[in-house]
Amino acid sequence: MKLVSTYIRSLVLILLFTGVNSLQAQVWTLQQCIDTAIVQNKNLQIGRNTMLISRQKEKEAKANLIPKLTGNAEYKYFIELPYQYMPLSTFNPMAPEGQFKEAQFGVPHNINANLQLSMPLYNPQVYGAIKSTKIASELSDLQYQKSDEQIQFEISNLYYNAQILNHQLVFIDSNLTNADRLLKNVQLLNEQLLAKETDVSKVKLQVAQLTAQSETIGNKLEQVLNGLKLAMGVPLEEIIQVEPTITYRNADDYPVSPSVDIRLMKAKNRLLSSELSTLNRSRFLPSLHIIGTYGATGFGYDKQPNDFIKFHQFGFAGMKLSYPLFNGTVTQRKINQKKLELKNGELQADLLAEQNKVQVENAKLQRVVTERSIKTTIEQIKLAQTIYEQTVLQQQQGVANLTEVLLADNALREAQQTYLNAVIDYLKADLELKKQTGNISSAK
Repeated sequence: MKLVSTYIRSLVLILLFTGVNSLQAQVWTLQQCIDTAIVQNKNLQIGRNTMLISRQKEKEAKANLIPKLTGNAEYKYFIELPYQYMPLSTFNPMAPEGQFKEAQFGVPHNINANLQLSMPLYNPQVYGAIKSTKIASELSDLQYQKSDEQIQFEISNLYYNAQILNHQLVFIDSNLTNADRLLKNVQLLNEQLLAKETDVSKVKLQVAQLTAQSETIGNKLEQVLNGLKLAMGVPLEEIIQVEPTITYRNADDYPVSPSVDIRLMKAKNRLLSSELSTLNRSRFLPSLHIIGTYGATGFGYDKQPNDFIKFHQFGFAGMKLSYPLFNGTVTQRKINQKKLELKNGELQADLLAEQNKVQVENAKLQRVVTERSIKTTIEQIKLAQTIYEQTVLQQQQGVANLTEVLLADNALREAQQTYLNAVIDYLKADLELKKQTGNISSAK
């Protein structure tokens, strides 16, 4: 009951330090913080927009298979009509061969209007781009998951830091209560000439140190909560609190799946394979298009009395085949580059998988060790608290001196700090395990 009452008093002091009433502060769970960040965090909003851009690029690549219709119009006025050289025999059948006569053809006004249709039947670059943009879209989704994972990792860290600082304030408040009680006892003994003035000063110093430490931790707590608000995307004016109880989970609670980094690397390798395949196809396979044009050409003359303007329709439909014969080995050099990039990507994926196995096992081992340490340090705190209370009682009875009381108090503080360090190590290992087993991100 004593620990419960001390804890309640400490929480009240925390609220007083932040200058608010407990009824005005909302207690946020870690999941509530994460859910809020998913909706309101600016980086995640940018990531969602990036995914939409990737979707549009995929649709853009597919749109290249749709027929394209182009309208063209052109007007030309020839100040000087172009010249052509005609054989002289065209004008004079008796003229010798090898002699030519310049002649101007056409009329000054030329008008051309037409519609052009083009549709690819097969183009290796277009089909390769469709496949690549689809993989790039998946890559964008994984990038968003990575951003989501980073944000959740950051929020979890901040949330756990706030919980640890709350626990520190609880311990400091408990120690401050003990120090105030000890100060009253020592002052009473000093009045009865049973304690020295230096003893009183020592205890006063201890009270002052604990008070300053409480203020420092309170400031750190406020800074951590501000960072948490920023990561969540909520206004700094909003008053929040974290849950005081730290939840411990078994390592078996996390199903093992590939981490987002491994999935990201595999997607990058698939994109490289797609680009390599496109280069190979574009090197050996032709492109085939359906083409068609329909329009009218107009000719005009504006000199009296022979002025006129006449239009003549024309149109055609056909197929266009394009086959690459030689481009200076540029494509081959690109293929060689992609092969090396793909080899590096496969090596990196294997390395990430091996590192992931090691990190998962290390995190599990760290969790087991820290869980045991937490249980041990809790017992040590209880024992140190009992020793301190007994030493204070003995000091009141004149059996123990102040030095023994201060030593017992230091032992209690060390046990508390050891407990907090063990909790911090546990939370770090737990976060790392969630990350490496692919359980930290909700964007799946």
